[in-house]
Amino acid sequence: MTSDFNETLQKYADLIVQVGLNLRAGQKLIVRAPIQAAPLARLVTVSAYRAGARLVDVLYSDEEITLARFENAPRDSFAEFPAYRAKVLEEYAANGDAMLSIYSENPDLLKGQDPNLIGIATKATATHARPYSQLIARNNTNWLVVSIPIPSWAAKVFPGLSADEQMTKLWDALFEVTRLKRPDPAADWKEHIRQLGARKEMLNNKRYAALKYRAPGTDLTIGLPDGHIWYGGDVKAANGINFIPNMPTEEVFTMPHKDRVDGVVRSSLPLSYSGTLIENFSLTFKGGKVVDYKAEKGEHALKNLLEMDEGSARLGEVALVPHNSPIAQSKLMFFNTLFDENAASHLALGRAYQFTMQGGEKMSEEQFAAAGGNTSLAHVDFMVGSGKMDIDGVFADGKTEPLMRNGEWVAPV
Repeated sequence: MTSDFNETLQKYADLIVQVGLNLRAGQKLIVRAPIQAAPLARLVTVSAYRAGARLVDVLYSDEEITLARFENAPRDSFAEFPAYRAKVLEEYAANGDAMLSIYSENPDLLKGQDPNLIGIATKATATHARPYSQLIARNNTNWLVVSIPIPSWAAKVFPGLSADEQMTKLWDALFEVTRLKRPDPAADWKEHIRQLGARKEMLNNKRYAALKYRAPGTDLTIGLPDGHIWYGGDVKAANGINFIPNMPTEEVFTMPHKDRVDGVVRSSLPLSYSGTLIENFSLTFKGGKVVDYKAEKGEHALKNLLEMDEGSARLGEVALVPHNSPIAQSKLMFFNTLFDENAASHLALGRAYQFTMQGGEKMSEEQFAAAGGNTSLAHVDFMVGSGKMDIDGVFADGKTEPLMRNGEWVAPV
């Protein structure tokens, strides 16, 4: 690697610690990462200790080991899960320690494997992770999801290039969309967060009762519950720390009412889910629940997701992203939800974030559900926005106004 690359990678590590996580002196930090991310994890560790971290703990994963399980393990063993992995995450989140996930995976890792076993393993993981997921849904601590290129992912994004060129191109794209090519990335992020904050304030002042989506293959109405809160950019955790949950981020988001979603929506980008690509799919909702679905590829994986539990066939998040976002304008298909969800407006099947409801962090699951919030083991974002998407805001009295046209905001902020 060149000195310029190493310098930029160090800037990335510092950006993660100082801006994304906003790590405070005295905090502990747990990092989850693929084994290929070790160089970045090491730099993050150094940056964290320099920022005053008491302890940095790294949990590595290896996609080849995951694949080996599906190819060789006993067919009746896939409901088993190493519970300690979930327990340690729960412990860190409950203590208000910082949490970093470096998310990079081969979108086709489990292509050709038994979809039923994939579904069983995915549900087992989600079931054990539920206490941790509930703490994240309540924003109990500062957390962040970032990514790095790995060879198998780079090969999917740039299939016509050599292996070295694939990695170089994907690193270049990542540095671009995370603003690391700017003269002062931290200052640029500060201004970006300010702009997203202005957009979320505009939406919070509107107090829409619903959103109407129209695009080719999409005619959908999403009700918004009383007391919903729009977020964008940074978020304040229960431990008092403002943090940025995702880098990159281009979205403003809130929660839908779990029982007030009606119509049909068509995906605009493939969804990478549990080692399988789900492509060109549509969902039909009635009374908030998916009552029909179709997919050109990966339909069995979609079926497993929708049948994971009662809440996985309902929506837990609605997010708006303009079509002129830097990621959309890159014209790249990333096959990675962290990137693709910031290229297009998107929805999420499954769990809603309780902090997107006024007082939601203090509600029981029953109270949250009564207020319109969805609970589930799953939380899976899928992209629906495009340059042909129109969205209207609907007020409580039924009047409507244009919010987005051809994928872009109607009103500036």
